[in-house]
Amino acid sequence: MSRGFVKEGDQEEVPMLTPRAFLPAGVENFVTSAGMEELKAEREEILRERKQYEGIDNNDARVNNNYLTGKLRLLEERIHSARVLDYDPQRQNDVAFGATIKFKDLKNNKIAQYQIVGVDEANIMKGKISFLSPLSKVLMNKRVGDIVTFNTPQGEMQMEILEIR
Repeated sequence: MSRGFVKEGDQEEVPMLTPRAFLPAGVENFVTSAGMEELKAEREEILRERKQYEGIDNNDARVNNNYLTGKLRLLEERIHSARVLDYDPQRQNDVAFGATIKFKDLKNNKIAQYQIVGVDEANIMKGKISFLSPLSKVLMNKRVGDIVTFNTPQGEMQMEILEIR
């Protein structure tokens, strides 16, 4: 039936979905095994949340169910495209996906530590940065003892890689 013959009040409200973390077209969706478990746990949580709206026939329940269904669809696409890739322990000497890197800012001697992970699991507050981030790109394939230069909004930063795990 044409939408022209539907009463205004009968139209479903289309929920606005927040997109998942940006992954450029053609870039493989790398994820650590821990990150894949987080994605699966997120899926289970959405499924649990959706169950609470089963059998309820009101507009709010339908809108919430539509929102969760859309969110689940985006998540399923991300899980389906994920390629689990953990840090190879035989590569202990250089930075690669999944590695945790400890480095020292040579200007102020502050020490920082980050793990290079997939876009969906990146969380700077947890010390996890996306493999697509500028810092990850600068660190890739570097070794312990290497001095790396990284451009920041505050200027150039030089750091020494202290440890790779």
